[in-house]
Amino acid sequence: MNVFLWIVQAVLAAMFAMGGLMKSTQPREKLTKSLPWVEDFSTGTVRLIGAVELLGALGLILPGATDLATVLTPLAATGLAVVMVLAAITHARRKEPSAIAFNVVLLALAVVVAWGRFGPYAF
Repeated sequence: MNVFLWIVQAVLAAMFAMGGLMKSTQPREKLTKSLPWVEDFSTGTVRLIGAVELLGALGLILPGATDLATVLTPLAATGLAVVMVLAAITHARRKEPSAIAFNVVLLALAVVVAWGRFGPYAF
């Protein structure tokens, strides 16, 4: 199960790192083309979401890899799960069911990591 959790953590970290990097570095006009929800938020909020996703991605990998402050991994997973709940709410309001499905998948994976690392498979 430990190997499975590491694989899930790596997949989540890659997804959130890519998304976070994109949201925190690309111009708003370019983001709006691929992420229409950006229209509903200020540039600062979109950058903040990107930064949170980047930090969450780092939190999924670095504590376990360095064996320092390992409690940060399940906390990062929990934080990313909260981000996915908020994202799903935004997409529901915008009537974007395919985006909600993607959010639910990432939410479920983040919950699995939080459960495993807080509980029976903690570092």
